[in-house]
Amino acid sequence: MKISLKSPKPRNPHFVAALRRVAGLHRPSAGGSRQRLHRELRVEIDRLRPSP
Repeated sequence: MKISLKSPKPRNPHFVAALRRVAGLHRPSAGGSRQRLHRELRVEIDRLRPSP
């Protein structure tokens, strides 16, 4: 009686490479620009406050 083991399906070599590639916009995100504007506004408000 011969024992035969099923070998796993071969992996797709292109799939792993595709997971490592990251695609997206080539500009800063909208969230980042909103945060930057919020920080700049805070600095300006603090600068305009009268010092005691």
